[in-house]
Amino acid sequence: MANVFDVKGSELVRLAAEKLKGQIKKPDYINYVKSGADKERPPEDPDFYYFRSASILRQVYLNGPLGVSRLRTRYGSGKEHNGMHRHHHVKAGGSIIRDAFASLEGLDYIKKTKKGRVITPKGRSFLDRLSRELKNAQPA
Repeated sequence: MANVFDVKGSELVRLAAEKLKGQIKKPDYINYVKSGADKERPPEDPDFYYFRSASILRQVYLNGPLGVSRLRTRYGSGKEHNGMHRHHHVKAGGSIIRDAFASLEGLDYIKKTKKGRVITPKGRSFLDRLSRELKNAQPA
Protein backbone atom coordinates (compact mmCIF):
# COMPACT_ATOMS: atom_id res chain seq x y z
CA MET A 1 0.00 0.00 0.00
CA ALA A 2 1.76 3.13 -1.24
CA ASN A 3 1.30 6.57 0.28
CA VAL A 4 2.70 10.07 -0.16
CA PHE A 5 6.01 9.17 1.49
CA ASP A 6 6.76 6.45 -1.08
CA VAL A 7 6.73 8.55 -4.27
CA LYS A 8 8.57 11.61 -5.55
CA GLY A 9 6.93 14.85 -4.46
CA SER A 10 7.27 16.51 -7.86
CA GLU A 11 5.55 13.63 -9.66
CA LEU A 12 2.73 13.53 -7.10
CA VAL A 13 2.17 17.30 -7.33
CA ARG A 14 2.11 17.13 -11.14
CA LEU A 15 -0.49 14.34 -11.14
CA ALA A 16 -2.57 15.99 -8.41
CA ALA A 17 -2.53 19.28 -10.35
CA GLU A 18 -3.93 17.51 -13.41
CA LYS A 19 -6.73 16.00 -11.31
CA LEU A 20 -7.48 19.31 -9.53
CA LYS A 21 -7.72 21.16 -12.85
CA GLY A 22 -11.16 19.72 -13.45
CA GLN A 23 -12.32 20.16 -9.86
CA ILE A 24 -11.39 23.72 -8.81
CA LYS A 25 -11.79 27.06 -10.55
CA LYS A 26 -8.79 29.31 -11.06
CA PRO A 27 -9.35 32.87 -9.74
CA ASP A 28 -9.47 35.57 -12.41
CA TYR A 29 -6.61 37.63 -10.98
CA ILE A 30 -4.03 34.79 -11.10
CA ASN A 31 -2.83 35.73 -14.59
CA TYR A 32 -2.03 39.30 -13.50
CA VAL A 33 -0.47 39.14 -10.02
CA LYS A 34 3.01 38.21 -8.91
CA SER A 35 3.45 35.31 -6.52
CA GLY A 36 5.64 37.35 -4.16
CA ALA A 37 7.15 40.78 -3.52
CA ASP A 38 10.54 39.72 -4.86
CA LYS A 39 9.21 38.60 -8.24
CA GLU A 40 9.30 40.87 -11.27
CA ARG A 41 6.58 39.20 -13.31
CA PRO A 42 3.53 36.99 -12.79
CA PRO A 43 4.02 33.23 -13.23
CA GLU A 44 4.19 32.29 -16.91
CA ASP A 45 2.77 28.78 -16.46
CA PRO A 46 -0.99 28.88 -17.14
CA ASP A 47 -1.46 25.99 -14.68
CA PHE A 48 0.48 27.66 -11.85
CA TYR A 49 -2.56 27.87 -9.56
CA TYR A 50 -3.29 24.14 -9.86
CA PHE A 51 0.33 23.22 -9.16
CA ARG A 52 0.42 25.53 -6.13
CA SER A 53 -2.86 24.10 -4.83
CA ALA A 54 -1.61 20.54 -5.23
CA SER A 55 1.64 21.44 -3.52
CA ILE A 56 -0.24 23.06 -0.63
CA LEU A 57 -2.38 19.92 -0.26
CA ARG A 58 0.77 17.79 -0.10
CA GLN A 59 2.37 20.13 2.46
CA VAL A 60 -0.71 19.97 4.69
CA TYR A 61 -0.62 16.16 4.42
CA LEU A 62 3.05 16.02 5.42
CA ASN A 63 3.35 18.88 7.92
CA GLY A 64 -0.18 19.82 9.03
CA PRO A 65 -1.65 21.69 10.75
CA LEU A 66 -0.38 24.61 8.67
CA GLY A 67 -1.43 28.21 8.23
CA VAL A 68 -0.94 30.91 5.64
CA SER A 69 2.05 32.45 7.42
CA ARG A 70 4.09 29.24 7.47
CA LEU A 71 3.33 28.54 3.80
CA ARG A 72 4.26 32.12 2.85
CA THR A 73 7.67 31.39 4.35
CA ARG A 74 7.83 28.00 2.64
CA TYR A 75 7.06 29.34 -0.84
CA GLY A 76 9.08 32.54 -0.49
CA SER A 77 12.55 32.94 -1.90
CA GLY A 78 15.87 34.19 -0.66
CA LYS A 79 16.66 36.33 -3.65
CA GLU A 80 15.41 39.86 -3.02
CA HIS A 81 17.85 42.11 -4.87
CA ASN A 82 19.19 44.90 -2.66
CA GLY A 83 21.69 46.46 -5.02
CA MET A 84 25.15 45.64 -3.78
CA HIS A 85 23.91 44.42 -0.40
CA ARG A 86 23.23 40.83 0.58
CA HIS A 87 20.16 38.97 -0.60
CA HIS A 88 17.45 38.43 2.01
CA HIS A 89 14.56 36.01 2.28
CA VAL A 90 11.20 37.40 1.17
CA LYS A 91 7.88 35.74 1.94
CA ALA A 92 5.53 34.72 -0.86
CA GLY A 93 2.21 36.47 -1.36
CA GLY A 94 -0.60 35.26 0.87
CA SER A 95 -3.67 35.78 -1.32
CA ILE A 96 -2.87 32.87 -3.65
CA ILE A 97 -2.36 30.59 -0.64
CA ARG A 98 -5.62 31.75 0.98
CA ASP A 99 -7.55 31.16 -2.24
CA ALA A 100 -5.98 27.71 -2.64
CA PHE A 101 -7.02 26.91 0.95
CA ALA A 102 -10.57 28.03 0.15
CA SER A 103 -10.68 25.90 -3.00
CA LEU A 104 -9.37 22.82 -1.20
CA GLU A 105 -11.80 23.38 1.69
CA GLY A 106 -14.61 23.55 -0.87
CA LEU A 107 -13.61 20.08 -2.08
CA ASP A 108 -13.45 18.91 1.55
CA TYR A 109 -9.79 17.90 1.17
CA ILE A 110 -8.67 20.09 4.08
CA LYS A 111 -10.46 21.68 7.00
CA LYS A 112 -9.77 24.65 9.23
CA THR A 113 -9.05 24.10 12.91
CA LYS A 114 -7.80 26.38 15.69
CA LYS A 115 -4.19 25.40 15.02
CA GLY A 116 -4.38 25.68 11.22
CA ARG A 117 -5.50 23.64 8.23
CA VAL A 118 -5.41 19.86 8.51
CA ILE A 119 -6.06 17.22 5.91
CA THR A 120 -9.38 15.39 5.96
CA PRO A 121 -9.81 11.66 5.33
CA LYS A 122 -11.11 12.52 1.83
CA GLY A 123 -7.96 14.53 1.05
CA ARG A 124 -5.73 11.83 2.50
CA SER A 125 -7.37 9.14 0.36
CA PHE A 126 -7.12 11.39 -2.73
CA LEU A 127 -3.34 11.74 -2.33
CA ASP A 128 -2.85 8.10 -1.34
CA ARG A 129 -4.81 6.95 -4.41
CA LEU A 130 -2.61 9.11 -6.67
CA SER A 131 0.49 7.76 -4.91
CA ARG A 132 -0.64 4.19 -5.61
CA GLU A 133 -1.16 5.08 -9.28
CA LEU A 134 2.38 6.47 -9.48
CA LYS A 135 3.87 3.53 -7.62
CA ASN A 136 2.10 1.01 -9.88
CA ALA A 137 3.20 2.89 -13.02
CA GLN A 138 6.88 2.70 -12.04
CA PRO A 139 8.84 -0.28 -13.35
CA ALA A 140 9.78 -2.74 -10.60
